[in-house]
Amino acid sequence: MTEKTVKEMSFLDHLEELRWVLVRCSAGILVMGIVAYFFADYIFDVLIFGPTKTDFITYRFFCDASNYLGFAENICVTELPFKIINTQMEGQVNIFVWICIMAGFIMAFPYILWQFWKFISPALYEKEKKNATLFITVASILFFLGVTFGYFVIVPMSVNFLATFHISTVVENNFTIDSYISMVKTSVIASGLFFELPIIIYFLTKLGLVTPTFLRNNRKYTIVIVLIVAAIITPPDVVSQITVSIPMLIIYEASIFISAIVVKNKLKNEPAS
Repeated sequence: MTEKTVKEMSFLDHLEELRWVLVRCSAGILVMGIVAYFFADYIFDVLIFGPTKTDFITYRFFCDASNYLGFAENICVTELPFKIINTQMEGQVNIFVWICIMAGFIMAFPYILWQFWKFISPALYEKEKKNATLFITVASILFFLGVTFGYFVIVPMSVNFLATFHISTVVENNFTIDSYISMVKTSVIASGLFFELPIIIYFLTKLGLVTPTFLRNNRKYTIVIVLIVAAIITPPDVVSQITVSIPMLIIYEASIFISAIVVKNKLKNEPAS
């Protein structure tokens, strides 16, 4: 006998249950999307297009930091030479709908986690089921931290770099609203999901698909990739690159630590031969 109390279900029963999980998740996103609709002006004018303004908090922070540290050339953003244009008849309507959906997804994320936890919980041990609140809380915090990092660091760094990059003075930067919104969505959501890495590593380690040794052996490749990404999306200064790199490396190291704990607990719970 094991501690697990798994209810016998056929493959089709599992698919039916998963379908209802997805339906409930979609409903949660829809409800939160409707809530976002009532705050659309703030979402667009302050949040979405905030990084296009030179007085955005991130630009001011790096400007103050460079002045405080006495850099010979400060990194103050005084100009963002580009315009955002709409080139499609239904372009702004589509953008409005998708931003509400994205905002709905972000706000409903804890509820989505809860739904998927309920789906997988029958296959877990009783003591693991009791950790539902802890799991959802930690995973939600990590996701929101990632979203915050993506919005306040990745997005403004990308905007500043892409707005000031020119292959020739003949070319003028007029970005379509689709490309700008796509960059914001990708940066924010991808960063939020990347911060879920410790949670993903936890489950992969429990399944035996990842080990702390594997993660440590590939640490050097991870560092190189992170530094390359930081160099691409940030201005050519050390402060910006370090600001982007350090949180990502901390997340990776935290994943190694969690993986090691899982393996240690596995060995401890294995019966002596």
